[in-house]
Amino acid sequence: MLSIVVPVYNEGDNILALLRGLKEKVTAEHEICVVYDFPEDTTLPALDRAEKLLDLTVRRVRNRYGKGALNAIRTGLEQANGALVLVTMADLSDPPEVIDQMVAKAQETSADLVCASRYMRGGSQSGGPRLKSFLSRTAGMSLHLLAGIPTHDATNSFKLYRKSFLDTVRIESRGGFELGLELVVKAHLNGRIIAEVPTSWQNRAAGKSRFRLWAWLPNYLKWYLLALFGRRKTIAASR
Repeated sequence: MLSIVVPVYNEGDNILALLRGLKEKVTAEHEICVVYDFPEDTTLPALDRAEKLLDLTVRRVRNRYGKGALNAIRTGLEQANGALVLVTMADLSDPPEVIDQMVAKAQETSADLVCASRYMRGGSQSGGPRLKSFLSRTAGMSLHLLAGIPTHDATNSFKLYRKSFLDTVRIESRGGFELGLELVVKAHLNGRIIAEVPTSWQNRAAGKSRFRLWAWLPNYLKWYLLALFGRRKTIAASR
């Protein structure tokens, strides 16, 4: 089974559309885990209404590590029941029809991690801050070319993980959405299979983004440098 982990923060305006998209577009057997920070989150009453309207059952999981996107994702990864675990945002930026492709890619290649890539052939990105997009694309392409990471989009949070891989990793990330990059880097340095499929990302239409570029940039830089120089140390040690 696939576990779809959705971290939320006041996504009452988007949750119905998200769940409708998952119900209509995802054919793989799955559970949906909505991870929230606090009981007053506007997502929860909207979720109650959406479940009745769409005839769905959604797991509600309370963030166990303290508020914030990273802690919500971490909680969801740990609490997921599926052999495959996928993280997607509630802001409708990730197209649900790509999820079946990610599951199929994991099955075809035995990948431990499947990245939805905005920057490979067939992928695209629409909207969002230009500086953020530039840095993300530059990081993804340079890690692919210089570090040999087999994805063009290491920083995207829209990823699928094999649960058996997650169970071997000690998470060290402390802020923002850096967790996705950390897991890609650790999978690569440990010889795990990484695959990718193209995705079309678009900026949220409702609600407010929680992305904090300047506050989180040092966290991303740590894993970026580890991918570059950690790989070189591994190669040198094997000679």
